[in-house]
Amino acid sequence: MTDAEFLKKLSLVKELEITVTGRKSGRRISTPVWFVHEGQKLYLIPVKGTDSNWYKNVLAEPTMEVSTGEQRLKVMAHPISDSREVAEVVQKLRLKYGAGEVKGYYSKLDAALEIAI
Repeated sequence: MTDAEFLKKLSLVKELEITVTGRKSGRRISTPVWFVHEGQKLYLIPVKGTDSNWYKNVLAEPTMEVSTGEQRLKVMAHPISDSREVAEVVQKLRLKYGAGEVKGYYSKLDAALEIAI
């Protein structure tokens, strides 16, 4: 699969599955996440912010996998911790999924990830 095919598929799905490497176990761990897609970039917000285990795992090992069903792509995640930048990503997530939905699922909004495709 090409990056272009993966980017096209993003418009057809509501969530991605991410696979990270456990910082303690070394095992591959997968979880579904909501995302924002802009151009060649993906943005993710961990549901429990910096307390989310998958986020802590990405900090320890930034290479991860994102998938849209059967289409998988290995990527490098870049943490965003600047509060202004995180707030911009959160606002984009609210616009995509609805402010009430984001408020209902996300308990801490202090971190984000940027992924270049």
